[in-house]
Amino acid sequence: MLTIDARGEACPIPVVRTLKALAALAGPGSVETLVDNQIAVQNLTRMGEGKGCAVTSERLGEKEWRVTVTASAALAVSEAEAESATCEVPAPGVVPAAPAPRNVVVAITSECMGTGDDVLGRKLMGSFVYSLTQLEELPACVLLYNGGAHLSCEGSAALEDLRGLAASGVEVLTCGTCLDHYGIADTLAVGEVTNMYVIAQRLTGASLVVRP
Repeated sequence: MLTIDARGEACPIPVVRTLKALAALAGPGSVETLVDNQIAVQNLTRMGEGKGCAVTSERLGEKEWRVTVTASAALAVSEAEAESATCEVPAPGVVPAAPAPRNVVVAITSECMGTGDDVLGRKLMGSFVYSLTQLEELPACVLLYNGGAHLSCEGSAALEDLRGLAASGVEVLTCGTCLDHYGIADTLAVGEVTNMYVIAQRLTGASLVVRP
């Protein structure tokens, strides 16, 4: 049995770490994850049950839970593998066409995700950007404008994850007018400066625009 100590880690990190550990088993086995909040317990339970695993949880203390996810067989975590298991067999001599990649653009307009508490909003945005790095299908482009321009600058909690996306081929573009407005143009630390014409091009040419 593998044990993961995810106490103190924000969602979705406990889920991502547990899912990767289950996949690494490459067969039947269990992963127990220690967390410090019930939301994480619920998320882990939902993930495990969604993968067809047996899930148990136990409260160990005031702010400590143990969630055990047991797989009866090797877990398939790739979307491509899931699709290939159900696809039709092509006729002899016929080469099936590869699915066209989606052009997903993520447009981030603020340092915060949602409205209400800004401290929580910044934490949620950091978790969102991290989650992008863990997706099977990465977005084609991340646009940062208005308050979102701060995320690509020095001192941003999301900076390393944005760098990871850029290193994986994701286009990271920050509005130059916004950088100038906030006086942070000299601190841009990832991606490229862009303008409103390019932003309009990316948004109107996208197959899907995601605005957290």
